[in-house]
Amino acid sequence: MAKYLDLHPDDPQPRLIAQVVHLLREDGLIAYPTDSCYALGCRVGNRDGLERIRAIRKLDDKHHFTLVCQNFAQLGQYVQISNAVFRLVKANTPGGYTFILPATREVPRQLWHPKKRTIGVRIPRHTVTQALLAELGEPLLSSTLLLTGDDEPMTEGWEIKERLDHQVDAVIDAGDCGTVPTTVVDLSSEQPQVVRYGAGDPTPFE
Repeated sequence: MAKYLDLHPDDPQPRLIAQVVHLLREDGLIAYPTDSCYALGCRVGNRDGLERIRAIRKLDDKHHFTLVCQNFAQLGQYVQISNAVFRLVKANTPGGYTFILPATREVPRQLWHPKKRTIGVRIPRHTVTQALLAELGEPLLSSTLLLTGDDEPMTEGWEIKERLDHQVDAVIDAGDCGTVPTTVVDLSSEQPQVVRYGAGDPTPFE
């Protein structure tokens, strides 16, 4: 059964943050809130966690996973970024965007898009997510918690616990975080391309 942890959305309890990070370091899989929907998350090198996310969401090998990063310095370790793209991304983070960029060798090959060798990256604004990332000291491999057959991501921690009780190791409840996923922008070629419209204003990339 999954642990159910109720965290304060603006001042998360350090003891509970430490419990979650311990689970992650033991190769656990969590459902956690971000500034745009709940997500499934595990450590980048957690192969079992990756396969569990694929199974829960019924994903194929063309799915772009996302590395949720604490800050821009961390993001820069995992993607190749030109000066022009650097300025564009820097101006729009943290926030409701996922950027698709060429992966560096720091990213395990099984996370790359099979043809493009790209990965999604984002820097969230959510206080609880930032606290988890700060304690963990590395990105979270993540995917939006949208189940097959559902029109929208789940927003209630108790509902996630009820439906995924035997598929995740912990559910982090910090209140409603909305149902609008990130705006996804592909920056892997010369011209930015908005591939999904969502929480972030697409105007800077059009």
